[in-house]
Amino acid sequence: MAVKEGFGHIDGKEVFKITISARGYSANILTYGATLQSLNVPFDGRTIDVVLGYDSLEEYMTRSGRLGAVMGRSANRISHGRLEIDGKVYQLTLNRGEHHIHGGNRGFDKRVWEIAELNDDSVTLSLESPDGEEGYPGNLSVKVKYSIIENGLRIDYSASTDKTTIFNPTNHSYFNLSGKGTVNDHTVTINADEYTPLDADGIPTGEIAGVEGTKINLSRPRLLADMFAFTGFDCNYLLKDRSIAAQVRSETTGLTMAVYTDMPAMQFYTAEGLKETPGKNGTVYNKRSGLCLETQFCPDTPNHPEFPQCFLHSGEEFSSFTEFRFS
Repeated sequence: MAVKEGFGHIDGKEVFKITISARGYSANILTYGATLQSLNVPFDGRTIDVVLGYDSLEEYMTRSGRLGAVMGRSANRISHGRLEIDGKVYQLTLNRGEHHIHGGNRGFDKRVWEIAELNDDSVTLSLESPDGEEGYPGNLSVKVKYSIIENGLRIDYSASTDKTTIFNPTNHSYFNLSGKGTVNDHTVTINADEYTPLDADGIPTGEIAGVEGTKINLSRPRLLADMFAFTGFDCNYLLKDRSIAAQVRSETTGLTMAVYTDMPAMQFYTAEGLKETPGKNGTVYNKRSGLCLETQFCPDTPNHPEFPQCFLHSGEEFSSFTEFRFS
């Protein structure tokens, strides 16, 4: 049975925590930021919570990382907040130095979503983003559905607009399949032969380059402890096909997670920016306490016609999914 309970208030509006469960799996989803607070996976006679999170609404509002939240309207960076549509230039909020990131100062991760539908094993949240919010054109209607599936969790995104805009959502969960410690003991494979090189500000140069021969090549299984001798990860990969995107295994627990999606790219991030951050149940998160597998369009996509595009037109319906399957 799904459970809905109060999780605090923002500006007089109540925030809820919803628990969905089925087949031994359970997940807590917050209406603040459409956030995945926990994902409990049955494994080897016990349950492992595989995502990082916070215990209170105040912590989600004040602490870093955007743990588990939905990013939008556009995940990742847009160079100088510049967005051109049909010859008209729109100026988006600049909230990362001279650039725009994750939807602006008050992106979808900082909004209180409505509960559109609630079932024992799924919840659908909805949000209305008005024309001009953070500089984006068009009134945008968004839904995000979390569902417990046979062997994991599925996220479905849908949206429509009354004016051409962009839409590039993702979920910003940090995974740790060991349930604690760092992800040094995780072996990672990303189904990608290409990536988009970045400049010093994390903006794509426009080049699409091969991973072969680079220090970020994860096209074959690699233990992160070995890779961290050379690099941390905050890289955007172009997926070879839009089905199986990545596989991650904890060599400590033996738990494996496969990521499936129809999105064209994935940002792989190893929490390089988390430092001494208090988390759930008295845990303290640090650099590499988790890893993000953000299925999305490429960073700065609207300014690079050579990338797969995320424009959404009036009369169209955006639809996308990501699944996290465990074994």
